Amino acid sequence: MKHIEFYNRYSGCMETELVYGEAFLKWAYGNPLGKIALHSFIKRPAFSRWYGKRMDKSSTQSKIKPFIDDYGLNVQEFAETPDSYASFNEFFYRKLKADARPISDDTIVFPADGRHLAFQNIDDIDGFFVKGQTFDLPELIGDSELSSQYSGGSLILSRLCPVDYHRFHFPVSGHASNTRLINGPLFSVSPIALSRNLNYLWQNKRTITQIQTKSVGKVLMMEIGATCVGSIQQTYQTEQTVNKGDEKGYFEFGGSSTIAIFEPGAICFSDDLLTNSSKQIETYAKMGDSMGTATQQA
Repeated sequence: MKHIEFYNRYSGCMETELVYGEAFLKWAYGNPLGKIALHSFIKRPAFSRWYGKRMDKSSTQSKIKPFIDDYGLNVQEFAETPDSYASFNEFFYRKLKADARPISDDTIVFPADGRHLAFQNIDDIDGFFVKGQTFDLPELIGDSELSSQYSGGSLILSRLCPVDYHRFHFPVSGHASNTRLINGPLFSVSPIALSRNLNYLWQNKRTITQIQTKSVGKVLMMEIGATCVGSIQQTYQTEQTVNKGDEKGYFEFGGSSTIAIFEPGAICFSDDLLTNSSKQIETYAKMGDSMGTATQQA
């Protein structure tokens, strides 16, 4: 299997991802015996709950410093010192200092730190990950009537790795609805897994929130669960006005993804996002940085 490469917006260079648990992922999604284990128990929520509870134990504190050293995390951004976390899971969904992620003045910002793929037209996703496979928007949203409003709209998939900051934020300002849960299994959503089966995106456990905005219409924001994600926690106040960059929630242990979906003609994604995505290259960028602007039609 090839290494995962992405474009780093800040260095201006292509970089190779250091994948936490890479050997396990390759075994589970590429080895015949691993696939048996994947469908027998790894994909099941009980497995991820069990692993998440392991990461809550105080004995996992010893994992924190080696993790920081191995992946070069910037401790100056942390809201607390590394030795203050009671477990690896608590460190995993850590908060950052208030000034660690400045919020861009542009209309729309990245909802999370991660590697991002943008599609100006959702129809362009067909065959992108898996040749010949159709992207099923009604299945993803879990509501065929609602999904019809976004046919031909725009979508951004933001992939969070275990090494990333794991709180997610609102990409736009507006009125945020309650969050709807769609239950399902917990497959990995890494490129290693999605390159074999894109269906994982709409089979996995996921949550969906509607944000009514003045500038870009109604935006859907989704959080996608994945293998070893203990849970998806929502921290915002529902049915209230939120500001762009406000915290929405966090993932407990494990890498995962968020998705933001926009109505047709509402936004225009940044040039680097579109250029890289057209080449099947993810763009690394941080929460609060600009990912696009409202169009004149919005």
